[in-house]
Amino acid sequence: MFKFGSRLVWLYVAAAIVVGLTASYVVISALDSPKFESREGVLDLRQVEVRENPQKLAGEWAFFWQELLSPEDIRMRSAEVGQDEHWIDIPSSWSGYRWDGEKLGGAGYATYRLVIELSEKDRNERLALRLPGIFHAYKLWVNGELLAQVGTVGQDKAGMSPRLATKLLFFQPESDKVELVMQVSNFHHNRGGITKPIELGGSDVLAIKTNLNLATDMFITASLVVIGLYNLLLFMLRRKDRAPLYFGLFTVLLGIRSLFNGEVIFTQWLPHFPWELQFKIEYLILSVSGFIIMMYFDSIFPNYVSRWFRLCSQIATGAFFILIIVTPALTYTQFLLPIGILVVAHMVYLMIGLVRLAARRKGGALIFLLASVVTLVTVVNDFLYYNGWSLIENTSPLGLLVFTVAQMILLSSRFTQAASNEERIARELQVANDKLIEMNTNLEQTVQERTQALSNAHHDLRTSYDQLLNSEQGRKKLLAYITHDLRMPLSSMLGYVEAVQDNVKPERNDQYLKYIRENTIRINRMIEELSFLSHLETGQVSYRMQPVSIVQFLHSFFEQYELVVRDAGLDFILDVGALEDQPRNLTLVEIDPQRLEQALFNLVSNAMKFTSRGGTVRIGLTLDEKDGARAATISIQDSGMGIPPEQLEQIFDRNYRYDQPSADKGVQGSGLGLAICREIVQGHGGAVRAESDGERGATFYVTLPWIGNEGGE
Repeated sequence: MFKFGSRLVWLYVAAAIVVGLTASYVVISALDSPKFESREGVLDLRQVEVRENPQKLAGEWAFFWQELLSPEDIRMRSAEVGQDEHWIDIPSSWSGYRWDGEKLGGAGYATYRLVIELSEKDRNERLALRLPGIFHAYKLWVNGELLAQVGTVGQDKAGMSPRLATKLLFFQPESDKVELVMQVSNFHHNRGGITKPIELGGSDVLAIKTNLNLATDMFITASLVVIGLYNLLLFMLRRKDRAPLYFGLFTVLLGIRSLFNGEVIFTQWLPHFPWELQFKIEYLILSVSGFIIMMYFDSIFPNYVSRWFRLCSQIATGAFFILIIVTPALTYTQFLLPIGILVVAHMVYLMIGLVRLAARRKGGALIFLLASVVTLVTVVNDFLYYNGWSLIENTSPLGLLVFTVAQMILLSSRFTQAASNEERIARELQVANDKLIEMNTNLEQTVQERTQALSNAHHDLRTSYDQLLNSEQGRKKLLAYITHDLRMPLSSMLGYVEAVQDNVKPERNDQYLKYIRENTIRINRMIEELSFLSHLETGQVSYRMQPVSIVQFLHSFFEQYELVVRDAGLDFILDVGALEDQPRNLTLVEIDPQRLEQALFNLVSNAMKFTSRGGTVRIGLTLDEKDGARAATISIQDSGMGIPPEQLEQIFDRNYRYDQPSADKGVQGSGLGLAICREIVQGHGGAVRAESDGERGATFYVTLPWIGNEGGE
């Protein structure tokens, strides 16, 4: 039905409202309209048995304006001649009734009288009168007996107190006629008088009907309140969605308002509750209901309520709210029609939006629309009734209950859909999560592999960089060494060459050439030593470490250089003491034999250079263990001239040279041997030091880590 567009949908809705209002008014009015009406204060019910068929006491009642008369006063007045009789249709308010050519207002007081003629079967039956809420204080006499008094009847506002309550009165007719006399006063409400029909019938029938009405009102009230509290609880648990908040407020407030309508349950529970506050609560709820339902609609269908309508709604609702708070009931009850128009305007505006949403097949819009049509019909009817334009009363609670149930279905479908979507999304997320876990696992493995590759590449680059840096540093050091250490011999050679070239002393040319040759050999050896030292200092020399018996190593070293030392006229002694008989695996040290041999030879050469012929060079060995640290100490002792003690810390520096030429040694050293020795020993993780008193020779100690049998065979 929505495929023809929103205009056709709106036409259907408008037609449904008109038809609904007309049908409900015609059908329900026909069922509810009285079959018998009074004429000139007399109601003839002799043709009906009211004990089985209750009748509404509608029609013309005798009306005495601005008079509070008792039944006896009325009988006395009836005996007088010349009294004008006035009749008023009941149910209706005296507001607007013409009295002496003037329309009456809502405030005032009056007396009503009705005579009922009963059938013979009803004369001996126990009957009942069902009285609705009468505006706003009254006394009722039945056959001269005062049966009911609600509020305090008075002739001015100070002398009366209003109260709204329903009554069920029982009485026994004593004849075929029943006289009803009712005094009514109203100074607090816009409407006064008997605005709702009074029913007469059998006590059992009316009691049952009253109890059914009471049960219906309680059911509607309880349903609205429970549904409202349930939705408020949903909002407390999930504050992001405001639809349950507005719907809960709407239903709870309507449930509270229903206590003041129909059977007026509230006054039965709290009979002394202030009448003014009771009406303020009812009108306040009525005035804000349109705004709340608009906010609920906006929560269900966001962005469909225009800004101008929201602003107008806030202003109008706020104005009526303040009006009800600060003014008495006699004032704000005059605005019942504008308040009703405001509520209906909200509903009509929302229904226009619902038509558009339904035409677009928006989820839940059709249910909302149908429920709103039903509610609108019942609400409009109640406003017509309370303004005296309809005979059907109190239909809005039922319509609102239908609306509430429909909204519960809508909200339930939303929650169900949300739960289904959540489950679907959870399943999709689980599948996606499994894929992500798998991808993450593969990614982690890939990252680890790439990281390892990058780490290896970085390590290679770092190694290459360090090697390049060390090479550069070695080159710079070598250049600096050559520049510093070769300047003197080269200058000397240049002097000898110039002397030979200039033929300064021809007889000494052979001696000059000899000096040039010796310096050339010395420079060549110095260059080699400088190059090797720069490589040592920059870490470019690799060591091939292996476990070696230090005793066997020293024996091999001694045998290799024994002749060299003895040819220099020196005694060469190896003393390893008791270590000679130790098993090989107990004297192990981890060394590079070739490099350590070079270091020891530099020490032996140094001893040979500074020891005169006939002297002694001794090699010793000790193994020590102290504080868990084990060390093998090689000592090389000479009987030469010694080293001044203050220079012992400097002799291993590259730039240091302590030369003391002897009679039989004509070639000076390069001064690099001890520096090379220190670098080699430190490369083995050891240390080298010297001891001397400066007079009787010197002793050099090379300390190396001793691994004992840790690397045993």
